[in-house]
Amino acid sequence: MRIAQLATVELRVPPTGYGGIELVASLLTEELVRRGHEVTLFASGDSVTRARLQYICPHFIRGSNRDKGIWTMLNVVACLEQADRFDIIHNHTCFEGLAPAGLVKTPMLSTFHDGLEGDELALFAAYKGYYNTISRSAKALLPEKEGFIGVIYNAIDCGSYPFVDRGREGYLLFLGRFSRDKGPHIAIEAARRLKRRLIIAGSVPCIADEHYFKQRIMPQVDGDIVQFFGEADYEQKRALLANALCLLMPITWPEPFGLVMVEAMACGTPVIAFARGAAPEVVLHGKTGFIVEDVGQMVEAVGEVHRIQRSRCREHVERNFDVSRMVDDYLHAYERILSAETFTRTDTLPSPVPLLSYQARSLGGLPIGESIGKN
Repeated sequence: MRIAQLATVELRVPPTGYGGIELVASLLTEELVRRGHEVTLFASGDSVTRARLQYICPHFIRGSNRDKGIWTMLNVVACLEQADRFDIIHNHTCFEGLAPAGLVKTPMLSTFHDGLEGDELALFAAYKGYYNTISRSAKALLPEKEGFIGVIYNAIDCGSYPFVDRGREGYLLFLGRFSRDKGPHIAIEAARRLKRRLIIAGSVPCIADEHYFKQRIMPQVDGDIVQFFGEADYEQKRALLANALCLLMPITWPEPFGLVMVEAMACGTPVIAFARGAAPEVVLHGKTGFIVEDVGQMVEAVGEVHRIQRSRCREHVERNFDVSRMVDDYLHAYERILSAETFTRTDTLPSPVPLLSYQARSLGGLPIGESIGKN
């Protein structure tokens, strides 16, 4: 199958630190190549892949003064100009990929890694392509629209995460974007109530988050109860997760998935998460962590973490959130889309793919750079 994987250029693929979308796009791309598919990745030029890499930005643009939307749109245009080379285009961008999808004959699958709101919903209504969400909760927030191909959960390369059953340091961990939506200020409140050490690690990707970070987070970093780590790289993230008592996820918005929860459980680390978004779909309450409603319940749950079998956390991820399962599901989706394309757009699409076996068990004119087989 000839597949285009269309990413943003905000971060490289895979990311050097924080970047769930880019990590998923990388894992999907590499496994498709391993299985013998002809894959072209449209991403920043410093991305690392065995696929054919095409780019209009030599380097990812986060932290620069370049406009993310404009450069991602140019990346989309570069892909669509070659659309007839592909059997299917898999879009991991948001509105940049949605808007021009109907201008080419090659079918597009758009994965909604984030929620849609405001005028983005008007764009969604006009979108002429297929789409999937990464959780049932994310699908529930969208208006009904034809072209839905199913729910496909994100995944990780479980084997790349160390499993640690004993000998942990006993600290609480917050790992993610320093944004009000992610609730690091709530994690800090929980740690202070417990008088337990909390390590906070993550990135500050935008100006709005930077104000929150400076006003609400850094003044509480005392080097004792609250310890600031910064953004963790590949190895540092795994070490932090593997040695933590538990991961705190006090999210205040309907998080579409939350990849760090899966990463933590792969290391045998239980997750204590607020009952928002996909958290109740990802964490098995009382078995791989706890789903709670507020900071008081979070504090109580920390005292119950010893009840969780860490081996069960790892098994849960291996069974439901490993990369092979995700790629199987996307290949199934691609095949269904190509089959549906033998009919006209007005025909009824086949029924969506199941909500994964897990759910059944548990509940323009610019020069284009190119690199092939970059390592």
